[in-house]
Amino acid sequence: MLDLVLQALQTLFTPEHFMYLLLGVLLGLVIGIFPGLGGIAGLSLLLPFLYGMDEVSALATLIGLVAVIPTSATFTSVLMGIPGSSSSQATVLDGFALAKKGQASRALGAAFSSSLLGGLFGVIILTFFVQIARPMILLFGSAELFMLAIFGLSMVGSLSGKSLVKGVVACGFGILVGSIGAAPATGEFRMTFGINYLYDGLPLAVIALSIFAFPEISELFRKETAIAEETDMGKAGMLTGVKDLIKNKWLALRCAGIGTIVGAIPGMGGSVVDWIAYGHVVQTTKDKSQFGKGDIRGVIAPESANNAKEGGALMPTLLFGIPGSGSMAVFLGGMVLIGIEAGPSMVTKDIDLTYTIIWSLAIANVIGAGLSLFLAGPISKLTQIKFSLLAPFMIMVISFAAFQSTKDMMDLWMLLCFGLIGIFMKRFGWSRPAFLIGFVLATQAESYLNMSVQFYGWEMFWRPGVIIIMLLSLISVYYSRKGTVDENAELMKKEMPTELNRRPQLIFAGLILMFILVAIFDSWQQSFLGKVFTLSIAYAILPFAIWLIWIYLKGEATNAAIFDAEQVSEAGTFKAPWYEPILWIGGLYVVSLLTGFIPAIMLFFIAFFTLKANTNVWRTALLTAAGTAFLMLFGYFLNLEFPQGIFF
Repeated sequence: MLDLVLQALQTLFTPEHFMYLLLGVLLGLVIGIFPGLGGIAGLSLLLPFLYGMDEVSALATLIGLVAVIPTSATFTSVLMGIPGSSSSQATVLDGFALAKKGQASRALGAAFSSSLLGGLFGVIILTFFVQIARPMILLFGSAELFMLAIFGLSMVGSLSGKSLVKGVVACGFGILVGSIGAAPATGEFRMTFGINYLYDGLPLAVIALSIFAFPEISELFRKETAIAEETDMGKAGMLTGVKDLIKNKWLALRCAGIGTIVGAIPGMGGSVVDWIAYGHVVQTTKDKSQFGKGDIRGVIAPESANNAKEGGALMPTLLFGIPGSGSMAVFLGGMVLIGIEAGPSMVTKDIDLTYTIIWSLAIANVIGAGLSLFLAGPISKLTQIKFSLLAPFMIMVISFAAFQSTKDMMDLWMLLCFGLIGIFMKRFGWSRPAFLIGFVLATQAESYLNMSVQFYGWEMFWRPGVIIIMLLSLISVYYSRKGTVDENAELMKKEMPTELNRRPQLIFAGLILMFILVAIFDSWQQSFLGKVFTLSIAYAILPFAIWLIWIYLKGEATNAAIFDAEQVSEAGTFKAPWYEPILWIGGLYVVSLLTGFIPAIMLFFIAFFTLKANTNVWRTALLTAAGTAFLMLFGYFLNLEFPQGIFF
């Protein structure tokens, strides 16, 4: 055994292995910075190049890519409010809020140092527990996995803002939207309305960009200002972020532990681990007043967890050949391509290969975090660029990233549709995190519930693991309402005007209620296994939705549910009407439908810079050429596709 471990160390420090590991890290940085691609897309793009590579080189490149994408995805989450990947969604809440306060470097410094700590923690756990991890992972059956999904949903209370009723409806709405498409148990199509695009459900990347990035871009578009008036650029801001991590080291270690555990459970993956960590820090902190407004702990917690998750996800991937996450599924495919078979042999005769993978992950984390810290200062300058110059590039990025989900033009129309929903959710104080948690966990919760009922019957609830997780969920719900995160907390401190026009939010809540009723009607057309989950959720949130309508009609003006950022904000905050960004982006998609994305984005840049930004002809030409060239080169080297038009 000792000889095999020494052999792993020898392989680890060969120049060839280190060179390809560095190559993987650099690729991961590029792909991670571009929102919407994430680990699954990044690894998928790399797989064709693995043919013909030797085992050491291919494995090093794969590991470098896997390790760094969760780290580099933080750039857009903090600087632009655009989730770089599914595991960096929670970072947006406080990371982007800090960037708007001019503390982008501090947020990035804390994020990258937390990612480094979390990644190394996951590797250490994996190193010492790889021999005993197998029996521990086998303890989790479908019943325990279902309860873990419920545990994730229990975080909704702490993320629902001042109005719990809105948080419950938002979460239920997210679950129902996540249930669109084929039922896991029967394959019956639910709420597809005859649209082929909906048969496979809505892509997570499209929904995440819609709910988080779209409203932030729209708000900055309307304010016509830079993201931050001034920023803490340079080493000072980053060092402050590192000091914040040292100050909150025990929080970071706890969240890294959460990330490792959740990552090791097959099927949970990175889409929820950051929310669980974020919910944990909110629930266990006495002073919750700054969460959602720029609390550095809201950056440290999810960033520690999402990198530690990669180490945890390697456990079931290597020991059972069962991917711990979506990116690990592609990683497993890469292992098969280069002739490595995952399974029990990875802890016996192939233990040297296992430790090579584990320790390569540690080195890649160190290199990735170091490079990200080095780039943080210069890249944080983006927050000071006038938004009228930055907006077209951000719109181009989220549109192109969303299209990579299914390579269908419907990706863009869904981005626009749910982007509009995201705008109104933010405006009316609906919890966007609660919606996204519901969406992410919908399929997992339903699948595990169906399997559990078939395997164990209703006796599943008497299994020891289920009881333990159920108790943890109840404790989570209890502590969640002791203090809540509200994205509009500052505005809600102001006295609500008695003459507040409730009609806009009444219409929005009415449309949500109509969707719930449609879900109930549609569910009754399905078989028992096809309808039991969605019907239960719809019936559960229906009273809350009706209650919310009643509040809008008859409730007191001081009720926290009656909130409209548009009417509470100071006069002059918004210099453009709420529908103007929708018209610009919708126009881009209409032209894309006719001419294709590249000609459309060129016309969009020219029109926007000329009419909205009032730039001169030469600057307009230069910016248009730069944006188009970047997009085409990026698409060419990564073999990505662009929307095609009817005529071109």
